[in-house]
Amino acid sequence: MASGPPSWPATEIVARFADQSLTPSAFLEACLARISAINPRINALTAFDSESAVTQAAQSTRRWREGKPMGLLDGLPIGVKDLQDTANLLTTHGSPRARGHLPTRDMPMVARLRAAGAIVLAKTNVPELGAGGNTRNPVWGATGNPFDPRLTAGGSSGGSAAALAADLLPLCTGSDTGGSLRLPAALCGIVGFRPSVDVIAHPTRPLGWSGISVLGPMARNVDDLVLMLRACHGFDPDDPLSAPSNPARFDRLPAKPLQDLRLGYSEDFGGAPVDPDIRATFRARIAALAPQVAECRPVDLDLGQMDRTFDILRAESFLAGFGQAIRENPEDFGPFIHRNVALGLSFSLADRAWAHAEQTRILRAFNARIAGLDAILLPTAPVSAFPWTQGHAERIDGQEMDIYYRWLALTYRGSLTGGPAIVLPSGRDGSGLPFGLQVLGPVRGDAALLGVARTLEAALARQPETARPRPDDDRLAQSRVDLRSIVTHPPLHAVRFTPPISTAV
Repeated sequence: MASGPPSWPATEIVARFADQSLTPSAFLEACLARISAINPRINALTAFDSESAVTQAAQSTRRWREGKPMGLLDGLPIGVKDLQDTANLLTTHGSPRARGHLPTRDMPMVARLRAAGAIVLAKTNVPELGAGGNTRNPVWGATGNPFDPRLTAGGSSGGSAAALAADLLPLCTGSDTGGSLRLPAALCGIVGFRPSVDVIAHPTRPLGWSGISVLGPMARNVDDLVLMLRACHGFDPDDPLSAPSNPARFDRLPAKPLQDLRLGYSEDFGGAPVDPDIRATFRARIAALAPQVAECRPVDLDLGQMDRTFDILRAESFLAGFGQAIRENPEDFGPFIHRNVALGLSFSLADRAWAHAEQTRILRAFNARIAGLDAILLPTAPVSAFPWTQGHAERIDGQEMDIYYRWLALTYRGSLTGGPAIVLPSGRDGSGLPFGLQVLGPVRGDAALLGVARTLEAALARQPETARPRPDDDRLAQSRVDLRSIVTHPPLHAVRFTPPISTAV
């Protein structure tokens, strides 16, 4: 595993910038050296802005020397998911349609991070147009799991999760519709937070009034994640679901002692298929936590027709994002996008009305289940990481998946509540791969959930079998997996104008 500056927590790095024991320039140099050695083995980072990053790090070094940092993240290099616009840095969405897309401005979340002093060093890999739980596309290739590059890192924020797990960068951005942030966090052994829909403005969401897609931070521990969240949360008038709030809302999290926690748990979120080994690992985590808390009881999370509701809400987003473009240029899109748009076209207005009404019923049922509890615990991924050459988990515990994203039911069912969820690394499963504990909170209970997560993280870290696992650098160095073998439309680095790029997630 890594040692030295690239593996240090972001909070420690910023503290060292402040006390002059480390400079942003020296830290960036250490990150670039590690990226050079490790990124070719996992293909997590795609387009780079290294020359500008070196200049920005030197400027940050001067500011810290003068005692005048520009914000919470001054001098920290970060990765930005390749679905999110970055000024003058390729944003391809992993799509042949956008392989030369050079945005002229940052999306609001990225602009906020830059305003806090973050240095956007690189983009992080995604599935084509963010569709699916396996990060691979024809522009950059696949992202390998740092614990075994032959295996998937999850998706769609797989590049971000892999970069963090491999200590390439201290912070990365993510987004989440059906688990795009939570799933890769679990499979790579890092922390990922899906906030309530009002927390981080998402004005590029294709349907502004549909809240299943959110933006969120990813980090290696809860304190680092909160540091990033403090810099990027906020309102934007172009996102009707974001809301003005106290700028200091995440500065001091509510303290919740372990012995006072009241927790619920579900092995399968109302009957979703889960591999027996994952069930066993989850039961072991519950058995370890239960004696330490005030209450830990099973909760029935059969909240309604969650799968059909998600199918409709997700399909309408893809239809809004890509329907017209796919009619005009069908050859620009892969099979997953075609399937999503076709699914959207198959639904009626009556289906849409039913789905929105059912989502409301699901929320109210969830509110009743979580009443009196601080959080509800679940597994995150229903299976261990599988080979990245396999598009998705096709069968779980004997049950065939009817569509390529059905294996994400443990996460997408939670998306329907609109509330916060966080994934905490919690040791390894029976296959020796990272296991992520998913923690759900009540709608708009973000600060409280983060406080609970901090307490649970500390409890898990006290035991070797539940502490955050770390990849083996020696094993990574020996990997010869050709993660770029699937590239058919490599990136174009000198193009600014491309067809309009939309997103569904």
